Amino acid sequence: MKFYILTLFPEMVMQGLSTSIIGRATEKGILSIEAINIRDYTADKHKKVDDYPYGGGAGMVMQAQPIYDAWLSVVERVGHHVRTVYLTPQGRTFSQSDAKDFAGEENLILLCGHYEGVDERVLEEIVTDYVSIGDYVLTGGELPAMVMVDAISRMVPGVLSNKVSGETESFEDGLLEYPQYSRPEEWKGKKVPAIILSGDHGKVDAWRHEQSLLRTRDRRPDLLEKASLTQKDREFLEKHQ
Repeated sequence: MKFYILTLFPEMVMQGLSTSIIGRATEKGILSIEAINIRDYTADKHKKVDDYPYGGGAGMVMQAQPIYDAWLSVVERVGHHVRTVYLTPQGRTFSQSDAKDFAGEENLILLCGHYEGVDERVLEEIVTDYVSIGDYVLTGGELPAMVMVDAISRMVPGVLSNKVSGETESFEDGLLEYPQYSRPEEWKGKKVPAIILSGDHGKVDAWRHEQSLLRTRDRRPDLLEKASLTQKDREFLEKHQ
């Protein structure tokens, strides 16, 4: 899968995505991540990419021309229009289902805004998806783009060394992940639950699912409203009020 990130700060993006699982996946050729500097496509000799907003107001607005030309440089290389995401607080909230959906794309463009926003005309011309990572305002779209690349990449075959790990994490079944334990068996007087050490995989799986139910109810009860709970799940939760 190939990511193209349109940004004013390519070094920030590439440094943040060059390590750990994502870095190894790019080294193996499973992923390709390219940060495209929007300033390289401005017609202004001083590399200016913003101007005052029509109608007045605080701040500056990113101009349409350099963004469009940066976007077009990708489209011309790929040979067709590419799904293009604009990172903005006005977009729908990014979710695990979105990560799976975007992972199905061979190419994906992420547009990082800055200043007070982006000229609406270029958004109308190129953007297919408006996405937010939360109801708060950041300085720019670089951090949200990095978050999205990380989450999407984990859904791309071959990125995770253990295929199952991507299917059992938080949100995969609408629930938070169960508690995890490692050696030693006892630490500061706290012991690993005996059932985890039993070797009975059926009982361990059942316990983990129950713990996911309880953890989701206690920490993110809003998720239970959308989760696909069985009658047995509901009875368990009622029993453990």
